Amino acid sequence: MNLVEELKINRNLPDEELLHLINTDAYDDALMKAADEVRRSVYNDEVFLRGLIEFTNYCKNNCRYCGIRGGNGNAERYRLTKEEILDCCKEGHKLGFRTFVLQGGEDLFYSDEEICDIVRGIKELFPEVAVTLSIGEKTKDTYRKYKEAGADRYLLRHETATEEHYGFLHPEGMSLENRKRCLYDLKDLGFQVGAGFMVGSPGQKPEYILADLRFLQELKPDMIGIGPFIPHKDTEFKDEPAGNLELTLRLLSVLRLMFPYVLLPATTALGTIVPNGRELGLKHGANVVMPNLSPVRFREQYSLYDNKICTGEEAAECRRCLEVRVKNAGYRIVDARGDVINH
Repeated sequence: MNLVEELKINRNLPDEELLHLINTDAYDDALMKAADEVRRSVYNDEVFLRGLIEFTNYCKNNCRYCGIRGGNGNAERYRLTKEEILDCCKEGHKLGFRTFVLQGGEDLFYSDEEICDIVRGIKELFPEVAVTLSIGEKTKDTYRKYKEAGADRYLLRHETATEEHYGFLHPEGMSLENRKRCLYDLKDLGFQVGAGFMVGSPGQKPEYILADLRFLQELKPDMIGIGPFIPHKDTEFKDEPAGNLELTLRLLSVLRLMFPYVLLPATTALGTIVPNGRELGLKHGANVVMPNLSPVRFREQYSLYDNKICTGEEAAECRRCLEVRVKNAGYRIVDARGDVINH
């Protein structure tokens, strides 16, 4: 039995063998084929839409890789009102979106009560939809308030499971320990939880990727978001090379084999480094796409990295484009909440 077959059957490999799989391209075709078989056995050919609403690009943190970090004086800042967010949801709902993802920097302008009011407002309009939050590290009590208001899911990439690397990517005052605490608090409160990491981030070693996979095995998240690191011109890492397409696709396949049930996005970052990146992501095991529902006038300002795609497309245009791309890749978009299958 080769390594891919063993991983497909056992969902695990010893460290040395998993590292070998990560470090070599010899198994890439077999990994892609096996990952696609597994995702079809669990989710058929369905691809779930997530309507992304980037509602604030203010952030109190100063992460070294991020274009909207607090210390970037060149960033043009904006915030959406509750009414503007609800308008995005109304437009998305008409287009068939049944999950809305409210994403932003860690912006202290919005109180817990205001976030809860926004979540309740979405649920009052559309009780059947899923509301996902992606707004960073909070206390367990704050997360509890969000849950009670009706939030269903929470995305919080761990970024790297290696303490030394975490410290290299993030400013003083942020810690891997606290990031993990947040993820376990969210799980404890009953959220569908998403974690994940950047591929090819500055300072990353294969051993760090192995540590990421081991942490994910421990956490057992419902969603795993990975995408290639892409440098931003206004950060310390502006001259660092972007993450590798082949490694990102390989890791998507590895994740699908290790976590057959997981919701796995083909990210915008993948589509940014190559034009057909999202289609390739789907073929390597991904089953989620996250088109942007934010007002077009603000999209370029939510600049986590340079040259982000789809900043000028209206939501309807973006939906039609994705429909064609997904179909051409051999899958189909479904208008559904797209909840994780129990694991």
